[in-house]
Amino acid sequence: MPRIWPRLEYFITFALLVVLAQARPANAQAPAATPDSSYDVVVTKNVMVPMRDGVKLATDIYFPARRGVAVAGKFPVLVSRTPYGKNTPRMNPATNSVAEKELNAASYFAKNGYVVMLQDVRGRFDSEGKFYFAVNEGRDGYDTVEWAASQPWSNGKVGTYGASYLAHVQNAMAVLRPPNLSAMFITVGAGNYFEEGAWRGGAFMLLHNVYYALTALTMTSNEARANPVTLVALDRAAHQDLGAWLLAFPYRSAENPFTSAPAYDKWFQDYVDHYTYDDYWKQNGLNAEVSYDKYPDIPIYFTTGWYDFFERGSLNNFKAMASRHKSPTKLLVGPWEHSGNGPRSTGDVDFGPTAEFDMFAEQLRWFNQTLKGEETGILREPPVKLFIMGGGIGTKSESGKLQDGGQWIATTAWPPPNAVSLSYFLHGDGSLSEQSPMAEAPSLYEYDPAHPVPSIGGQMNGGVGPAFPADGPRDQVCSIKTFGCNNDLPLSSRRDVLVFQTPPLESDVEIAGPVSVNLWISSSAPDTDFTAKLVDVAPPNKDYTFGFAMNIEDRIIRVRWSEGFDKPVPLKAGEVRKVTIDLIAAGNRFAKGHRIRVDISSSNFPYFDLNPNTGERPGYSTRMEKALNKVYHDNQHPSQLKLTVMPSNSVSP
Repeated sequence: MPRIWPRLEYFITFALLVVLAQARPANAQAPAATPDSSYDVVVTKNVMVPMRDGVKLATDIYFPARRGVAVAGKFPVLVSRTPYGKNTPRMNPATNSVAEKELNAASYFAKNGYVVMLQDVRGRFDSEGKFYFAVNEGRDGYDTVEWAASQPWSNGKVGTYGASYLAHVQNAMAVLRPPNLSAMFITVGAGNYFEEGAWRGGAFMLLHNVYYALTALTMTSNEARANPVTLVALDRAAHQDLGAWLLAFPYRSAENPFTSAPAYDKWFQDYVDHYTYDDYWKQNGLNAEVSYDKYPDIPIYFTTGWYDFFERGSLNNFKAMASRHKSPTKLLVGPWEHSGNGPRSTGDVDFGPTAEFDMFAEQLRWFNQTLKGEETGILREPPVKLFIMGGGIGTKSESGKLQDGGQWIATTAWPPPNAVSLSYFLHGDGSLSEQSPMAEAPSLYEYDPAHPVPSIGGQMNGGVGPAFPADGPRDQVCSIKTFGCNNDLPLSSRRDVLVFQTPPLESDVEIAGPVSVNLWISSSAPDTDFTAKLVDVAPPNKDYTFGFAMNIEDRIIRVRWSEGFDKPVPLKAGEVRKVTIDLIAAGNRFAKGHRIRVDISSSNFPYFDLNPNTGERPGYSTRMEKALNKVYHDNQHPSQLKLTVMPSNSVSP
């Protein structure tokens, strides 16, 4: 067992870093809340909180204390519910002070005058019952909040916090309207799990769903922890054989990475089998969008990052609540990926000290204002705060990252009300301009699913390993160390990647808001994929002799779903169809001398599964075929990139 447990501890720790409140160094941008340093903390372990069906959920309760004794009186309560284990493995503050602070979130809040409840969700770690992803969290969350409010140490006001899955549980609970739910801080939370965590654009999010399911959930399941043989099999699938398992998808029922853990195998296969937007994906816990009108009118704070794979949900959730509620609703978007809210660096890029954000301090300010009624100034600030990437010096930092820079802006709404839409048209000579196309021949390439475009950068959370750099902003260049690459050339050198770019910009172009690509396409296949990637191309300098091509946003569309995820429409021979690739949103300053670029292809593997071009049922294909794919860009078929552009003086100093 010595080979497995260090890895397992790492992945438990990694999961906790994702889901607990994030902390950053003292020079972060969030104004500090005034702490009540007079409190110590005492913890009551494994209080079994009853649910309506008799199942009991293990809960650790952190109390404000003095000299080792809980302080008498009534306090507001903060609840955080997790599938990743409330009994956190400790870390050495001397080697990782940030991680230690994050893992000590409950104590931090208790020291500042809150009773904090950390709870293992149903079927995980010390809690009773059977686990199934998300669908039990609404009822269990409701019962937990109301139990908390009824305790003698509670003043009846309950807030919730947490990231990722811990954000899912908040959304699922909120739509059931617990009477004592008083405020929420929702970090990197989804709005619609079908589109954001499973079948994005109709393509299966393969790398995330295999790796996350194995490491964060299945390897830490009760089944795996009780059976060393099961744990060995899962560890091998997640690490030694990960690349091979990704290439082996779709899986046969008799053998797949989850075979040794049947309960988790069923959950994974349910995701694969429900490849359309059916009622499965409209269950509470998997979908907040269908229940926006049910949310209580209470203060809610949403946070996300431009490279967070729940960016879409966070933006949509904020917009829906802000338009429906009178209570304060806030949004924060930084230059971060899913598991790293708050740092100055993400992927290959250093955004500078202004990008650092103390999420701990922000949460404390929020709850002190909304639960205690203290004046922290947070409600006097504009409701939306966005980090606009770019504008840095463009050389390599001491840590080896591109110094891209960036600035925060504040605005009153999302999208920013002073922004305007601007179209850049694709042209046959590879140019991208505001000039509409005339009569031009289409661009043609061959998509071979046996030789897909490797995933480099994007909205994967970090931690998979250097062979799978699908996280955050990355220079769009292959490396023989990267899974799927067989050379060290730029991705743009591939014959199956179409590149459209502007000349070097004569002045800065700042974007903040929705981004999309409208393509007119045809294919020799009855079904195929089209991908679009927005890229900021920095010119060459002493550190980057070929420049630096930084991915800003990328997405995909499976053509059969171009008219809706509930009604497949195969392509007909010779049909020219318009498809929209929703790149969601971006905040970036394309600096003078840079180029705006959009890359078009048909694969992004292993982030997304491969379309075999056969039109077979997703997840059950038996063969692969090559496809000749065309992109049209003429006056009848004006393929275009649509950006949301800000006024030139919008960035705050």
